[in-house]
Amino acid sequence: MDFQLSDDQRALRAGVRELLAGRFGRDRMRAALDAGTGIDRALWRELGEAGFFALRLPEAEGGVGLGLPESVLLFEEVGRSLLPGPLIATHLAAGPVKGAAQGEAVVAVLDPGQSVAHLGEADALLVLGPGGAPRDAARVRDAADPVRSIDPFTPLWRIAGPVEADDPLPGGERLRDEGALLAAAEQLGSAARTTEMAVQHAGTREQFGSPIGSFQAVKHLCAGMLVRTELARCAVYAAAVTADPVEIAGAKLLADDAAVRNARDSLQVHGGMGFTWESDVHLHLKRAWLRSGQWLTAAAAEEVLAGDLC
Repeated sequence: MDFQLSDDQRALRAGVRELLAGRFGRDRMRAALDAGTGIDRALWRELGEAGFFALRLPEAEGGVGLGLPESVLLFEEVGRSLLPGPLIATHLAAGPVKGAAQGEAVVAVLDPGQSVAHLGEADALLVLGPGGAPRDAARVRDAADPVRSIDPFTPLWRIAGPVEADDPLPGGERLRDEGALLAAAEQLGSAARTTEMAVQHAGTREQFGSPIGSFQAVKHLCAGMLVRTELARCAVYAAAVTADPVEIAGAKLLADDAAVRNARDSLQVHGGMGFTWESDVHLHLKRAWLRSGQWLTAAAAEEVLAGDLC
């Protein structure tokens, strides 16, 4: 089996990277961070017009007609860019939720027992559970309270009581697995980006008259980051091809580990500069921590893997 990306897949990935760099480059990301703004509805609609949310819808339903491997490439680029918003839930809701495919609606995910990200700006919710089902966000928002979030780009809300969902979606039992895989792809993109940032800094920052990248301790940190990234990439890409729940659980574990540990090591390479507000490394670390607890936690993934051994 050939796991190399096709020319079309490479072109898709390059196009998304160019789109995100043009619409949510570092200057715009920093401006949004300083302004404390939430989801950019205009950008959301631009993503919808570009087919970001309708990527896997059949062409007969107005979609692009591609598959899970192509979605993974898109969300890997999202992870590199720190683009905020419930992109995964809106992507998964394209079709069942009116306006999601076109970027007219923002769909957040509700995982019972967990805080809900971006509930304040959501038009609809995707309720995880047996069957998975949509739910109007306004009725839930009235009974929710905002809570402090570690990620400045991801506001969180706590819902006190149980939430009743609408009718289950066809194929809704796959939502959690597919969401976990796309979250793993975002973690993979973040891990790759923090590795690049560490290598770039190590090649230009000098101490004792030499680039710090020439010192063995820094080399080891960067090499370890690359190994974790490529190991996670193999697992995420393979799981995208098979869509097997066990392989998805393994991919999420490896990608979570790569994203969190790479961001930590990148902080070490950057030294004191990495802890300043002006550096982007801490933003990647905070987002990686948050994603690790979304869609499929480490404990739940380990249960899936352990169950497969019996």
